[in-house]
Amino acid sequence: MNKYMRLFQGTAFSSKSSKEIQILKDYLFCINRDGMIEKVIAPENSDYQPLLDAYQGKDNFHQLAEGQYFLPGFVDLHVHAPQWAQSGTALDIPLYDWLNTYTFPLESKFSDLNFAQEVYDDLVGTLLANGTTTALYFATVHKESSLLLAEICAKKGQRGLVGKVVMDDPEQNPENYRDADTQTALADTEEFILAVKDLAKSTKQGVYPVVTPRFIPSCTDDALKGLGELADKYDAYVQSHCSEGDWEHGYVQDRFHKNDAFALHDFGLLRDKSVMAHCNFLNDDDVDLFTETGTAVAHCPISNAYLANSVIPVAHFHAKGVEIGLGTDISGGFSPSLFDNLRQAVISSRMLEDGVNASLPAGNRGVPGSRITVDEAFYLATAGGGESLSLPIGRIQENYAWDVQIIDTKLPSAKLPIFNENEDLHDVFQKIMYLTRPEHIREVWAQGEKVHSR
Repeated sequence: MNKYMRLFQGTAFSSKSSKEIQILKDYLFCINRDGMIEKVIAPENSDYQPLLDAYQGKDNFHQLAEGQYFLPGFVDLHVHAPQWAQSGTALDIPLYDWLNTYTFPLESKFSDLNFAQEVYDDLVGTLLANGTTTALYFATVHKESSLLLAEICAKKGQRGLVGKVVMDDPEQNPENYRDADTQTALADTEEFILAVKDLAKSTKQGVYPVVTPRFIPSCTDDALKGLGELADKYDAYVQSHCSEGDWEHGYVQDRFHKNDAFALHDFGLLRDKSVMAHCNFLNDDDVDLFTETGTAVAHCPISNAYLANSVIPVAHFHAKGVEIGLGTDISGGFSPSLFDNLRQAVISSRMLEDGVNASLPAGNRGVPGSRITVDEAFYLATAGGGESLSLPIGRIQENYAWDVQIIDTKLPSAKLPIFNENEDLHDVFQKIMYLTRPEHIREVWAQGEKVHSR
């Protein structure tokens, strides 16, 4: 009787470190009933041929075709799920105006469960089709539709970390879109946490509740304190925005006379399971606090180009030991693809290093040492995201979840420019990073189950 639930054969790319790619050429990947990678077997291993003989021709044997490759499933650390309905809209106005004119009116509609079902169902399917097997979601202030998002993730096979958003300050939030009061916000959050934990008992790939103050400007001190206590009580994930742009960073300094990071920490919201979005304006003391507390950064390079007023020095933060992954920030970021975002991460880092003001002398124009490679950006989209969430995801190696996307470089309608059958595999990897579109992603698997195919 076959020992493994599934056996896969093919060439995989995975992160060996934050700067180095590992190429597993023609390996076997043995997946157990829990959807975990139990064994990774090289062609020269003595077990390789006997296993191949035992599984070939069986329904649970999966062999990649020529020109196909495995990548880890992507980990998206920052998605505003309701904003999928406005992606590509109004990105030409400042953040404060964008929120109040477009975003908050849209999010208020998610009290309607039918509307929420339509948008969330489409979003989760779209992210899976783009290779994203794990997503960290902001929902809305509505407890019921936030739970619906977690249920859709569970049903479709995506690993969803979902937060019911807290916006309780009547001075800072629109009358038609906020929590009724602080007590209601905290009670709804606790009920949401318990409901998602219950849902998780029957969800193979996992769903997780996330304590989610939208950001400091939308919350009262009492709400922030209560949310920190709930995170501690349930050992829950925490997410928020931190020092995203000039407006938010300045608002927190005016209110608390300290930077966002230290204000959040005072309320118990920086912890090993915390992921803070953007973080463009962190200084070195803030970064050290992130490192000490185990707080991760969700780097959203496309969104930052529109709304953050700066380029985040991601290489500097990483060098100081901060955990960093990538986020699409739908819809401040218009694209649901982490391929698009990892490309932009590289582009933005080069612009930060070289500078953008041609009237300045070259030596004064940029910030030396800021560039990252596409290998590093791939790490952020995969293993970096997994480390940020403290989950065994984002790598193709033993004791990690079988979360993979199968990339076909030989699609007749969209063939990648690979003309030498013996082309260096690292060069093939780079072409996949820069040129893959959704149609190249032929299958997506999460926790050992197929969740998308085309």
